[in-house]
Amino acid sequence: MFGWGRKRGEREAADEALSAEEAEVVEGGPFDSGEAPDDEVERLDLGSVRVPVPEGGQLQVEVDPAGPVRAVHLVTPVGRLTVSAFAAPRSSGLWTEVSAELAEQLRKDGARVYAEEGDWGSELVADSPNAALRFVGVDGPRWLLRGVAAGPAEHAEECAKLLYAVLDETVVVRGDEPLPVRTPLPIQLPEAILRHIQQAQNNGQQA
Repeated sequence: MFGWGRKRGEREAADEALSAEEAEVVEGGPFDSGEAPDDEVERLDLGSVRVPVPEGGQLQVEVDPAGPVRAVHLVTPVGRLTVSAFAAPRSSGLWTEVSAELAEQLRKDGARVYAEEGDWGSELVADSPNAALRFVGVDGPRWLLRGVAAGPAEHAEECAKLLYAVLDETVVVRGDEPLPVRTPLPIQLPEAILRHIQQAQNNGQQA
């Protein structure tokens, strides 16, 4: 449905062409909306997050019966990606606390969990009977961005790389509203997608 506005490989090639001094200044995302780059990357605006959708990716929307959108997933040939933003304190470090609780819960559910060091710090990798999972957290200014990759074990590495690429180009729109720590930042679907969902629901009711 949506594709990259600029291929990651093209950006990497451009980065390699920079001098060593210039390359040190260049930083990737995810970006706070106040520091979002003026680039050519096409992003899907979901209100609290603006995410690029990989070529061939499709949207899967979870809607609460009461109305609000619970989550938006990016379904790709190698697995499913989920990017969510949460309110966080001004001091960073919420991901350390959240990931420890998440690891404990995953182990209770029977998954084998271990930590790996990534570009944004500690990541959680979990092997469950249903899927290979990877959780990546990024502490930002008053927000926490969490990315999840889920898919078959044979595609785990490729799915993880795709998640990194998406997070690296994501923009978080925190807003100025005071919110309790860990509150999910609201997801707002574009009008075209909302109409499509409503039409599908109406067709289902008629059937």
